[in-house]
Amino acid sequence: MVGFVLVSHSQKAAEGAAELGLMMAPSVPVAAAGGMADGGLGTDYEKIMEAITSIREQAPEGVLVIMDMGSSCMTASMVIEDLGDEGIVMVDCPFIEGAVAAIVEAEGGSSLEEVKQTAEDAREVRKL
Repeated sequence: MVGFVLVSHSQKAAEGAAELGLMMAPSVPVAAAGGMADGGLGTDYEKIMEAITSIREQAPEGVLVIMDMGSSCMTASMVIEDLGDEGIVMVDCPFIEGAVAAIVEAEGGSSLEEVKQTAEDAREVRKL
């Protein structure tokens, strides 16, 4: 199964996106890696590293890392580069919509590439 790490500048935003995805797909491994270690806003290398490492152990198919913006992308990229694991992939998608769609897709046993495509496709989903 594919697992997920949701990286945000806000712990609450990361946890909220994870909660929404897990509401519909409770068996998927998901970790929220938001905010700084002290609870403030920002991105924390160690927090992201711990989340990815933990989820990778539960997700033999791979890990999709979804970021909100800016430094969350840069920090997640550094962590992934340091890990050197081709089964850990970042995806450019809407943070909440992409995460929820991909988590639901993963619940069905889809491959890492299929789940990544579902996250990216969320960019085109209209709300109205």
